[in-house]
Amino acid sequence: MDRNTFTGLFLIMIILAGSFYFFGPKDAEIKKENARIDSIKRADSLKNAGIKPVLKDTTAVASTPTVDSLALKGPFGSAITGTDAKTVLENEKLLINLSNKGGRIISVEVKGQKTYAGKPLILFDGNANKFGLTLNAAGKVINTNDLYFTPTKAGNTVTMRANYGANAYVEYVYDLKAASNKVGFNINLVGLQQVIAGNNISLNWQTILLQQEKSLESEHRYSAPYYKYVDGDVDHLSVSKDEKEDLGKGKIQWFSFKQHFFSATLISKDGFEKGSLEVKIPTAPGQVKFYDANMQLPYTHLANQAYSMEFYFGTNKFSALKDQGYDLEKQVDLGYWPLKYINRFIVLPVFNFLNNFGWNFGLIILVLTILLKVALSPLTYKSYLSMAKMRVLKPEMDEIKAKVGEDNPTLVQQEYLKLYKKAGVNPLGGCLPMVLQLPLVMAFFFFFPNLFELRGESFLWMKDLSTYDEFIKFGFKVPFIGDHLSLMCVLMTVSTLIMTYFNNQVSGATGQMKYIGYIMPIIFLGVLNSYPAGLNYYYFLANLMTFGQQFLIRKMVDDDKIHALIQQNKARPADEKKKKSKFQQRLDDYMRQQQQAKK
Repeated sequence: MDRNTFTGLFLIMIILAGSFYFFGPKDAEIKKENARIDSIKRADSLKNAGIKPVLKDTTAVASTPTVDSLALKGPFGSAITGTDAKTVLENEKLLINLSNKGGRIISVEVKGQKTYAGKPLILFDGNANKFGLTLNAAGKVINTNDLYFTPTKAGNTVTMRANYGANAYVEYVYDLKAASNKVGFNINLVGLQQVIAGNNISLNWQTILLQQEKSLESEHRYSAPYYKYVDGDVDHLSVSKDEKEDLGKGKIQWFSFKQHFFSATLISKDGFEKGSLEVKIPTAPGQVKFYDANMQLPYTHLANQAYSMEFYFGTNKFSALKDQGYDLEKQVDLGYWPLKYINRFIVLPVFNFLNNFGWNFGLIILVLTILLKVALSPLTYKSYLSMAKMRVLKPEMDEIKAKVGEDNPTLVQQEYLKLYKKAGVNPLGGCLPMVLQLPLVMAFFFFFPNLFELRGESFLWMKDLSTYDEFIKFGFKVPFIGDHLSLMCVLMTVSTLIMTYFNNQVSGATGQMKYIGYIMPIIFLGVLNSYPAGLNYYYFLANLMTFGQQFLIRKMVDDDKIHALIQQNKARPADEKKKKSKFQQRLDDYMRQQQQAKK
């Protein structure tokens, strides 16, 4: 045995001896224990003799905290102390835990859904979730979140009651229907008309939403408090920073603590008078957003004041939200005008139609992209044809530039316009079709990241189309890229660079314009690297199909025929009486003014 081991054992022995001496049972404790054993033996003897002993119940005394006797005689005195207990409401879609402290919902599990880590999906849980009324009762401010309610359960209905006195109480009634994501919620204030002061009661709900998805950054990007006025549209607070907003433009129909793919919403059938919403971005790991809502309920001092509401706990699937009514589906961010109308009335119906076939979502995105490209093929053809005409005209444009000189760009442009006019070529012909296609391309930028159907769906190496695929995980942050590299994003970037190269060949672009096209795909690599694999997969397919379309069109378009047609147009006598278009007239006037100013 070495010295260190011996020293360690010696110290342990000293500690054990000291423990027996200082913490061992004292004489008084030994006597007390012997008395307890004797009482048990006596109880057993009485039991054997058929006599039932009367035992003193010390549990309630042990669990009841010491409370000021004056507080017990004050407002809701009988409800300020109690023991925490849970009541469960459950159906096929939800598992809800209610606490008698505050009479509130303390956690909600959405059945049939899992977090990215494979755990049960719980929207919120624990003491960070607070819910209750704030009212002035008998000159004292009472928050029902701190009161102990008495629960009564009948079927799938739970009644929570906090007593003020005889026939006076605050009551919450929760009702969960079968196969529903809605929980009926009624507030009843009974016999308090002479107790509560003021004409408004404040309802407060605070909660911290927990991380459900792979990327916390992505959840931050798509999470925010939403709200709707009774006679207004749906709006929301900031998704990127802390913000507080007062809602006083009318009655508020509902407010929602929206997460990326899930939400918790409180709907008032009669509307809240006014209120405020607040959002904060917490710094603790695993927390998405902190939400705080304060809503005002009108109080008219009736003997039985009732408020009818309902909660929605569930997914942000567009069709599921739409079925709930009250425009809840507008929480799904489908983009700005006109993008949201393109997504809602064109892209989404087509997607839902394809989804009815039960295909893999990778195949659905492929078919959706093909249909889109077929619909846009006339514009693609016109764009390519216009670029081909500009390419054929390029030698003549170079001659004009050499003749006039590069030091007179205004005159060069004027001569170019004369050439375009003679040749019957529209210089904007290649841009306009691309501009018309741009809203559809941008619409998908909002569509796929907010599409609940992609959540958890795999395709090829992509385990979840609703988040990024990690081809390489660095384990540390790389500037501009992040902590990983998405293979689908890389493929999308490479395909865009190849397409840019061939577009430059078609259009004959030179100088700065030739290289600008290569910069944008590199920027998109950094931006889209953390976006869903489904979005990058769509852009990759769109690039491949655009390249295929251009290849086929190039086989159909003959440069010699285009050149002959241009020469025909140039040889045609100019019709001086032909009225110019307003755009052409303004362009000619502008060029003339620039020329005169230079002289």
